Amino acid sequence: MLLLKNCYYVATFDEKNTELRNADILIKGNKIFKVGKDFEIESVHTVQTVDCSNLVILPGLVNTHHHFFQVLTRNYPPVQNAKLFDWLVNLYKVWKNIDEEAIYYSSLIVMAELLKTGCTLTSDNHYLYPDGIEEIFDIQIEAAKKLGIRTALTRGSMTMGESEGGLPPDSICQSTETVIKDSLRVIEKFHGEEELAMTKVVLGPCSPFNVAESTMTESEKLARSYGVKLHTHLAETLDEERFCLEKYGMRPLKYMEKLKWVGEDVFFAHGIWFNDEEMKFLAETKTGVAHCPSSNMRLGSGIARVKEMVEMGIPVSLAVDGSSSNDSSDMLGEVRNCMLLQRIRYGHDALTARDALKIATSGGAEMLGFNRLGAIKEGYGADLIGINIKDFQYAGSLSDPLAAIVFTGYNHNVELNIVNGRITVAKGKVIGIDEEELTEKVNEISLNLIKKVNA
Repeated sequence: MLLLKNCYYVATFDEKNTELRNADILIKGNKIFKVGKDFEIESVHTVQTVDCSNLVILPGLVNTHHHFFQVLTRNYPPVQNAKLFDWLVNLYKVWKNIDEEAIYYSSLIVMAELLKTGCTLTSDNHYLYPDGIEEIFDIQIEAAKKLGIRTALTRGSMTMGESEGGLPPDSICQSTETVIKDSLRVIEKFHGEEELAMTKVVLGPCSPFNVAESTMTESEKLARSYGVKLHTHLAETLDEERFCLEKYGMRPLKYMEKLKWVGEDVFFAHGIWFNDEEMKFLAETKTGVAHCPSSNMRLGSGIARVKEMVEMGIPVSLAVDGSSSNDSSDMLGEVRNCMLLQRIRYGHDALTARDALKIATSGGAEMLGFNRLGAIKEGYGADLIGINIKDFQYAGSLSDPLAAIVFTGYNHNVELNIVNGRITVAKGKVIGIDEEELTEKVNEISLNLIKKVNA
């Protein structure tokens, strides 16, 4: 058992949005057993106690869209000021040379960064498969297990290369048959049906401008036959909208509707350029949107209508997106940007700090199919984070400790991260890795990839 003792402030995000001061949380196995004050504990000698008297405790944050491999091209000069399509074309030249080592170490460092900034559950959309590299999903699972992070990884894909009018080189695309065969393999090997599974599988053909229609339709059939979620990029830019109108004769969401890619088991990354009619359709069908504020600002793509989506009942979650379009995996920082970006569009009270945190916790957990996460409640999964509110950067903000972690602070590292009842970050350090050694390894791999392009 694990006892979080005398927590300075607890934000439960339960049905009543209960917030407590000086409370205790008892974790038994992988579940929250008790929340409150002064409760008796049997077998006290078997309890590991963590002093939380300086910590704000809340449910772990959930990242619903990412591209781990992109950490290898953070801050890449040729695309620092590029819009999405130009950004992609230039980066494909680098990414086409990634190998198994690059995939493993990029996955490891990104998931470690996510843990350090408050994420306990993450998705990823690895969509490029260079010739000769197989079982990429397995490599990512290996890295996730080393860190102890919970995942809902996406078996991504691209099947429409340059020769067929798509953006990516043919060398990093696969056939629909290959994609579906491996998608079936990873579902049967890795997808957990249990409510607190450490791994779930999502099927995620990349986007309308690099995936063949057959890949979309066959993925839809496979996903629904196994009860797994569907995910793709959609309505991110006006260039994408023009592409769909020219190639398919319809707007991106209409194309998804044609392919049966709508419903409670579908969520789209970005969703910036939906019109009023499409917003109503998303609400009616309960089709979700993974909001990526930092990436949308970085690429100048636009501002998603998140305030309206929430008010209309459209499922909304939060995501950092790829590490070459963010260019970080700062989950707590993403919460702040989510709140602030909506205020630019809708005014001073568009989203509160608590609204943004709700999107990042229960919003993400529900979207990824984890209905016993996203709240601190008895019987729920023990995925929690603790932030040291007595730290220098939060001085003067204790009138509202929960909002303080969104409004204030310049270092978004958490003090404590617990996933599935196991401590993954203690005193700000990720357990089980040498952070300096990992950083050096990733820098080496990154520079070697870029040298190949420059050569």
